[in-house]
Amino acid sequence: MTQELDATGLLCPLPVLKARKRLMALSAGDVLQIRTDDPAAIVDVPHFCNEAGHTLVSSQQDGADMVWVIQKAGT
Repeated sequence: MTQELDATGLLCPLPVLKARKRLMALSAGDVLQIRTDDPAAIVDVPHFCNEAGHTLVSSQQDGADMVWVIQKAGT
């Protein structure tokens, strides 16, 4: 299952906080795609994934936005 989260227009730490909340509702192995435009997300999102144990599947620039794909941790 893949969910999408548009966090454009939100500044640190809101994109990560919203991602954390959305991921809590997902099952292990589900995927969340997040779109951000906050420059701090380049540091915040990978750090969040590392600390929470989620897998950062991909990150790519899309114009002024970054698109992140995160797979929820779990067994």
